[in-house]
Amino acid sequence: MAQVCDICGKGPQYGNNVSHAHNVTRRRWNVNLQPVRAVVNGAAKRVRACTSCIKSGKVVKP
Repeated sequence: MAQVCDICGKGPQYGNNVSHAHNVTRRRWNVNLQPVRAVVNGAAKRVRACTSCIKSGKVVKP
């Protein structure tokens, strides 16, 4: 399942693990998604929203 917020579209970011010996491997930072019930077009619907959208009030709960 895609790690993408249904509200803002934020997805995972990519970067490197860098060890003390400077060995570099790829890694990713996933978005903190939570399943919440939100009002979408006047009806309650279950969406996967990131915590920054929930905290900022972009998600209206029924």
